[in-house]
Amino acid sequence: MLKDAQGLEVTTDSKETIAAIDCFIEQALSYGKDAEACILRAIAADPSCALIHAYAAAHYLCQENATAWKQATPHLQTAQQHLAKITKRERLYIQAIAAWASGAIDWAIALHETLAQDFPTDLISVQQGQYHYFYLGDKERLLKIAEKVLAANQENHYLYGMLAFGLEQCHRLREAEAMARMATTLNRHDPWAHHAIAHVMETQGRVDEGIAWMETHADTWQNCNSMLYTHNWWHVALYYLERGDEEKVLTLYDTHVWGRAEKESPKDQVGAIALLLRLELRGADVGGRWQQLSGYLFPRLHEHALPFQDLHYIYALARAGRSEWLLEMQISMHKYATTVNPYLRGNWAVVTIPAARGMIAHAKGDWLEAIAQLKPVLPLLHKIGGSHAQRALFEQVYLDALLQSEKHSRVHCTIA
Repeated sequence: MLKDAQGLEVTTDSKETIAAIDCFIEQALSYGKDAEACILRAIAADPSCALIHAYAAAHYLCQENATAWKQATPHLQTAQQHLAKITKRERLYIQAIAAWASGAIDWAIALHETLAQDFPTDLISVQQGQYHYFYLGDKERLLKIAEKVLAANQENHYLYGMLAFGLEQCHRLREAEAMARMATTLNRHDPWAHHAIAHVMETQGRVDEGIAWMETHADTWQNCNSMLYTHNWWHVALYYLERGDEEKVLTLYDTHVWGRAEKESPKDQVGAIALLLRLELRGADVGGRWQQLSGYLFPRLHEHALPFQDLHYIYALARAGRSEWLLEMQISMHKYATTVNPYLRGNWAVVTIPAARGMIAHAKGDWLEAIAQLKPVLPLLHKIGGSHAQRALFEQVYLDALLQSEKHSRVHCTIA
């Protein structure tokens, strides 16, 4: 039995596997693009190592698409075959990933909390706990799980980045910026810390500072996976949008957001959709970009990985005029809302379904229906996850519907 870079025991006698696990840990915490390669090296060195199979399953699950979920299944099955022969920490982690795969998010969270308590240097587990809290809109616990392990990770800049994001989501902006700057001082190549400061400066309206901060660090994002690479540039684009420079935003969309995206990636698709919608809300002409992007959304129709994401997909389908796909997805969402794990069912039935109707109505120019559907759910939208910056889009859509409705009323009165 050997120890990984976190000082935690791993049930393997292969030094090559430990080296590859350490590689995976670094890649996962830095949102690197080579995480899968590290996993495959570790498995090749010791195919019986249960933990690396659990890491593989988690890696594929967080891709949030059906193909990757299928890739996760055999790894999870292999990991579970070794439960009796491994450490308590490995067993808890495997059980947490199995709970995630089955949709039992409440149980997965409980296990990640136990791991944080008993094995506080296991930052991979903390990161995944934060992931679940993020998509439940539970900002307080997103912060607390990172705070719980601070004493054991005083020199770890990745934890400072996790804390910074949690602090920002809890509106503790000064502390968030200080923590993120500490992370970046320790390691300039910490893209999650850069991201936390982007949120802070955007919230505070520090547009020029935000652009300077992000563009100064943008050279360090070349080794990021496409999700964080495109998402950090998405934040840069939001700053230029605030400046009113729609042409610059379209250029960033074409070069650094959708232009550099993994076109089949749900996260990358959502970022691109959100940026196009924001551009149109500012009156920009986005040309044929809706049609081009929406062509990649067919695999999303029945996945329903996250309600937050589904609201983006259905808007894009409606805006691109893909009515058959849109109807198919609407029917599928309604069915899913009745069968999903009870812990999540209310978020789907009470929040997501009416919000979806509102988003579709806006995309089709039915302003009164958009207002009627979105208004009651706006105070509840935090329950479907996403950051403040991301969820602000839904309020902007609602406000635009109000504005457009008033314009049409005035025109009608003038004509009458």
